[in-house]
Amino acid sequence: MRMTRSGAVWLWLLLPVAAWAEDVPEAPPVEVERRPLDEAWRNLLRVEATTLSFLPRAGMGTNEGFLQVEPTLILDGGAEFGLNLGTPVRLRLWSGGGDAGFVRREDWDSLSDWGQLVRGLKLGSDAASVGVWLGALEDYSLLSAHLVRRYSNRTNPDYHPAGGFLTGTVGPLYTEAFASDVLGARLVGAEVALDVGRVLFGAARSPGRYSLAVSAVHDWGRAGGRAPSVTLAHLDATAVVLRRPGLEAHLLAGWGGRPGVGGAWGAVLGMGADAVASAWDVSVRLEARRQHGGFRQGFFGPDYELARFQSVGTEGVPLASAPLPDGYSLQAEARVGWDAEGYRGLQRHLMLSLSAEAFSWGRLDADGRVAVQFLERSLEVAVKGLGVGLGQPGARYLGAAEARWRVMAGKLYAVATGGTLLFPEGDGTLRPGAFASVGLGVDNAR
Repeated sequence: MRMTRSGAVWLWLLLPVAAWAEDVPEAPPVEVERRPLDEAWRNLLRVEATTLSFLPRAGMGTNEGFLQVEPTLILDGGAEFGLNLGTPVRLRLWSGGGDAGFVRREDWDSLSDWGQLVRGLKLGSDAASVGVWLGALEDYSLLSAHLVRRYSNRTNPDYHPAGGFLTGTVGPLYTEAFASDVLGARLVGAEVALDVGRVLFGAARSPGRYSLAVSAVHDWGRAGGRAPSVTLAHLDATAVVLRRPGLEAHLLAGWGGRPGVGGAWGAVLGMGADAVASAWDVSVRLEARRQHGGFRQGFFGPDYELARFQSVGTEGVPLASAPLPDGYSLQAEARVGWDAEGYRGLQRHLMLSLSAEAFSWGRLDADGRVAVQFLERSLEVAVKGLGVGLGQPGARYLGAAEARWRVMAGKLYAVATGGTLLFPEGDGTLRPGAFASVGLGVDNAR
């Protein structure tokens, strides 16, 4: 009863955006249903124009102002195909220095930045033996999620890659491989899971009840700014201990390390549960972890695109080289989706995702997002936040909020956004900044 991935990713494209500058709020997964042939193809056309300002913090740098024009085209071919094209184009209104161009240069100064033109391309469904997804990765986890967990490839505001993942099923084997940047040498990885129950007892008896998985992830560190390369690997075992209509609970255990780095290892024990009803779905997970020699679970997390240049703490070194104290941690995660209509469609009245990890040596990492709809879905408010190294010197904070209000029968909407940013510099430091925008958009969503 594990919730489908490709359907959830496609929902991220159709929902209103809300994040640091252009990320998409995470939506709860839903099961994909086939539509009649005459309803199989749908489209959405959107044009949004806002005034966007990048503002320095702590007196660093100068203000920059832009007119941001954002065209969008979405083609929805049902469970097997989907395409989302479009990107914000930022036209300079003021400041930026003498050599600054009319179009913001940092948005298009590398091959990887051209990946932002494709927000999403979906080929195949969760029921197919092979599936492909290309586009922005937001809140991405690689299967067991012990190496890549809640990762975003757009946390760096000057780096706009298109990522992707490939899923495949052959008999009792399920595989997922991903790349954070399909146009550059960056983060790549894969996980292969074996359905042990199917091998021992046959496909007809409780498929997916017992599984073993091995995963490995490597960062080449060459695109989106140079940073040290790093490799991690992990072995996982999962057993479903309760399976009822609308409810599933499981236990898990795992061990991982950094190949080529002696004494770098970690272990994990945990439990999780998924519950689904007509109007809501809930997923929770709790894990006890042991870290040693610089290894940690969730190494490639929501902060990674910044931490690869400068990790949290006073040392000011990249995460791959940062000393991590040996110790224990407790990690908890919850996802909730609720809709008063109970129709489990593309929109939800409430979407909530929270994660926190507390370490035995006094550090706390937390991130979350919530989106709420009011006034018969005419008003949506979304808030997102990230805190890394809380309770330690040099703690890192990021946050953003967005509000969208639809008028004129829903065809026209007003949008306002704001939040904080960190811009990686050439010397590996992070320059603090903020953004704010307000504007109008029009589409045929209603």
